[in-house]
Amino acid sequence: MTEVDDQIERARAMMARISDGYADAPQRRRATQAIAQRLARIAIADAAILIGAFILGLVMPLGILGALAVMALLVAATVLFAIWPAEGRAPPPEKLRTVDLKALPAQTERWLGTQRPALPAPARTLVDQIGVRLETLSPQLGRIEGDDETAHEVRRLIGEQLPAFVGDYAKVPPSLRTVERNGKTPDRELVDGLRLIEQEIADMTARLAQGDLDQLQTRGRFLEMKYRDDEKAG
Repeated sequence: MTEVDDQIERARAMMARISDGYADAPQRRRATQAIAQRLARIAIADAAILIGAFILGLVMPLGILGALAVMALLVAATVLFAIWPAEGRAPPPEKLRTVDLKALPAQTERWLGTQRPALPAPARTLVDQIGVRLETLSPQLGRIEGDDETAHEVRRLIGEQLPAFVGDYAKVPPSLRTVERNGKTPDRELVDGLRLIEQEIADMTARLAQGDLDQLQTRGRFLEMKYRDDEKAG
């Protein structure tokens, strides 16, 4: 291998590490959020115990045994909330069809997180990207009615079709997932389908935000005409 080839290989390895870092960013963000939730629960529980002990101490002296009991409660609460899952169990895919529309993106993202370890690397990257798309979509859903056609479209895609698609892949025996069939392997089918779903969620978000974008553009033009004209007049 020449020195040029060696440099090319090093550059490729560096780009792969950078890509992996971007792909893992949503996972790191979720892990950070989970830690923050645990710390918040620990702080609330410990504060409640201390306040309760203080109020009880005003009524009757706690003594050494009481102080030890408070310390034991603090330790127990800290350990309990440190190991307790930051979020509840992810809902089964059949439950996603009936989840409240506003909560659907978060619930679907949690369910996808449980499926992620069993997916091939390219699919895991797309699952992370879908998670980011779902987080962006979620605030937009608060503005549409549950019986609106757009609401039905969102529910069909992320509450039915996405879980069903990933579930169909999971049923394929692992030994057959890399075997080509009709020109594609199941792994390739999964990646292509997830890419289409990721793009469709992005398009949905853009359509739902169209009114806000139009309003922002209109207000910007108004400000530009008003203040630029005022400057020229001055």
